[in-house]
Amino acid sequence: MNKNNKLIELDHDLLDSYIQSLGVDIVQKMLALYNQQVVIYLVDIEQSLQGNSTELWQEHCHKMKGAAASIGLKSVHARLVLMEKTTAGITEKAQQLAELKEHNQQALANFNAWLEKYN
Repeated sequence: MNKNNKLIELDHDLLDSYIQSLGVDIVQKMLALYNQQVVIYLVDIEQSLQGNSTELWQEHCHKMKGAAASIGLKSVHARLVLMEKTTAGITEKAQQLAELKEHNQQALANFNAWLEKYN
């Protein structure tokens, strides 16, 4: 598996079970809600970085980690598991945040492509 495929890995079992039990419309609403909330999570993570607050960094990474897991963004969740408990300095955290933003966009594109097969 190349690096790009690993970055956008989805929890297909979870997502397929959502489609089966909840239906496509609800899954689309879940994705829309995640898209709205992730903007807030990323701003909060960035502000914790700017304020050099380890406690807030961990808190906001934890919130986004849960949201990513709940909609099947498996690899975004895994990245946030590491970010949440990192002991890295501010420069490395800034790099992690930049990579997270890109990774999240790739995962969302993959999610949308996966969801298209149900439309």
